[in-house]
Amino acid sequence: MKFTDSPVIELPIRDAVLSIQQDNGSMHVGTSVWPCSLVLAKFVERWTPPLPAPTSTSTSNSNSNSNINNNDNNPYADLLDFRSERRRAIELGTGCGAAGMALYLLGLVDIVLTDISPVMPALKHNLKRNKPVLNKALKTSVLYWNNRDQIRSLNPPFDVVIAADVVYIEESAVQLLGAMEELVSDDGVVLLGYQLRSPEAHKLFWELCEKAFVIEKVPHEDLHPDYCYEEADVYILKKKKKENVD
Repeated sequence: MKFTDSPVIELPIRDAVLSIQQDNGSMHVGTSVWPCSLVLAKFVERWTPPLPAPTSTSTSNSNSNSNINNNDNNPYADLLDFRSERRRAIELGTGCGAAGMALYLLGLVDIVLTDISPVMPALKHNLKRNKPVLNKALKTSVLYWNNRDQIRSLNPPFDVVIAADVVYIEESAVQLLGAMEELVSDDGVVLLGYQLRSPEAHKLFWELCEKAFVIEKVPHEDLHPDYCYEEADVYILKKKKKENVD
């Protein structure tokens, strides 16, 4: 796989900058950086509670990326507080790794990045490229959404499931929803970056999603102001409580 002539996307996350290289020569959509991964990453960055500020230094340069200082004014403080309580996380359809690497930098450190085999070279290339920023090699795993053995080998459930721009083929919508249900814990959350790619896949995905999850669409005004595109949305999905049957 050659990346020499492929474009690079830079994604600033707090005080770091991720450098994500795409592969123009690949036939797989997962080797490009799709906008919803950036929108999701910057939404999380905006609302993730910041680290405590140093006591003796000026805070004039803090929160330069539109972060919210006061948790009382942050409706997502509990949801996106990845530091006070360690949470297991997994990303589905990681691609080049933009969202997963970003959320790792924001405190979601126990994370495994997954995709199909043909996309793994692009993901590993970008993990190696960003190792000086990440300071470690993140965990990866090959995962086909309909492969129950692969799902079980990941030892679910996970507290957080991340997915961005993964709904574009009607045939895979059922597999994706099944994987989400099996991977996320009963009190966990799916963070979904979404853009309509196929009307047929869109219709089927949301019909299935409504049966399994409580769906919250993030208002566009809550997205990061520099990464707020009309066609891109962020959703928060939580499992519906199963009714007890006597």
